[in-house]
Amino acid sequence: MKLERKSGILLHPTSLPCSAGIGTIGKTARDFIDWLSVSGVSLWQVLPLGPTGYGDSPYQSFSAFALNPLLIDFDQLAEDNLADAEDVQVPDYIKYDGNVDFGSVVWWKSAALKKIALKIEKKGGASVKKQIASFCEENAFWLDDYASFMSIKSHYDEKGMWNEAWPEKLRLHDKTAVEEWNAKHKEEIKTYKIIQFIAFMQWQELHEYALSKNVKIIGDIPIFVSPDSADVWANRKYFQLDKKGKPLCVAGVPPDYFSPTGQLWGNPLYDWKTLKEEGFSWWIDRIRSLLKLVDCVRIDHFRGFDSYWSVKYGSENAVNGKWLKGPGIALFNQIKKELGDLPLIAEDLGEITDSVRLLREKTGLPGMKIIQFGFDTAEASRGALKNAFLPHNYSDVNCVSYTGTHDNDTTQGSLNAMNEECLCLAASYVKGRRVDPGEAYSLRSSGELCRSLVASCLSSVASYAVIPMQDIFGFGSDCRMNTPGSDTSNWAWRMREDMLYGELAREKSEWLSTMNMLYSRRGE
Repeated sequence: MKLERKSGILLHPTSLPCSAGIGTIGKTARDFIDWLSVSGVSLWQVLPLGPTGYGDSPYQSFSAFALNPLLIDFDQLAEDNLADAEDVQVPDYIKYDGNVDFGSVVWWKSAALKKIALKIEKKGGASVKKQIASFCEENAFWLDDYASFMSIKSHYDEKGMWNEAWPEKLRLHDKTAVEEWNAKHKEEIKTYKIIQFIAFMQWQELHEYALSKNVKIIGDIPIFVSPDSADVWANRKYFQLDKKGKPLCVAGVPPDYFSPTGQLWGNPLYDWKTLKEEGFSWWIDRIRSLLKLVDCVRIDHFRGFDSYWSVKYGSENAVNGKWLKGPGIALFNQIKKELGDLPLIAEDLGEITDSVRLLREKTGLPGMKIIQFGFDTAEASRGALKNAFLPHNYSDVNCVSYTGTHDNDTTQGSLNAMNEECLCLAASYVKGRRVDPGEAYSLRSSGELCRSLVASCLSSVASYAVIPMQDIFGFGSDCRMNTPGSDTSNWAWRMREDMLYGELAREKSEWLSTMNMLYSRRGE
């Protein structure tokens, strides 16, 4: 895939402001697209869009195909006459500002959506009934299992996961047992399907609006899926599980710059042999489905397709794992055979070997460059900036440059944490001259150094330059989206209203517009 020269903003829809409790895909999302368009930004990168469970991570979803019902905009449902005013009334304990309180939002929205779904066919009439039926038929290959999974889960969730607490025949996805369950819970099953219909309907409207404003959406596909998901429950043969459905080994990464004990993700690992024997059909369905919702896809943890870190189930951390061979180029050849050349981006970060680099070269996928990774003590001591993440070392324009990602501290936060040597290196780099400590500290505290690093990203030769929204406004570590290895205060950050509306929003939009003009990144 060859990229055109564009700029983008990294922001998950849950981080949008103004709606009750959590960002949604209604009017505020369209206003954000307008802000992007006026700013000359033509890419909106999001995180995975699936329904989240414990920990609220979009990388741990109940389904690799479903959308998160919490993204549904209630005001839009009322405007479309698909919900009554009392159905979308916001309880007093839900706030419009501040970070997302997922527990409260789930408690409120999940119950409200079930009531709305039960009424929606009646309110929508024959046309809506026909649309729902068509949606259910088209998506039956994942939707049927998802609805059954969520229904059974709601009854047994307090006792544990599906591979621990469910009755044996349901746990083993016995066809007769699942059909009997569905027959006894027909209305509930239908409710889960209608909620997905609503989410997909609103997302498609938003996607079409984005395209009308010449803004393309970059989606995100996690390499692994959650152990507590319809995907694993209904497709156990594709995963390394024991007879009861528990993982034999789980995914993670060895110790790296994020964590001295590695990252223990806990996702079940794939049985790549079985997947290959079946033509990687599950993976192809997954990519095909996501590309109906977005225009480009970032493939998370690309190096895991070359080799993946396998950790014995039950381990306390990821230190004592081992590298095992992944599917390699065979998977991507089959994807290309079935779907053609696709707009994919490889997240080629972490411990990258020559073998991983060769795989990315064979696929032809653009990789990622993170400017924050360009400044460290080792580079400062040598005085030779040979780090591949620094813009002057980008050897291929067909890549995506970022100041940072959702897994990094904000750029201002990373600058605040730098020691004097690294800070002077970063300041000297953007100023093009040697900067002493006093000036470096001043540049950091004023926010000028953060803005200069954003400009370095936009001015780079990389075809795509993507900036987290927090870095546009120079926010510190308290606005970080995720801290790998930590299970508190992640995924909850939200924009303030004045970041999208009013003088501050206009100021940043004009600055971005100028940067995009100067560095030839303006959209059409």
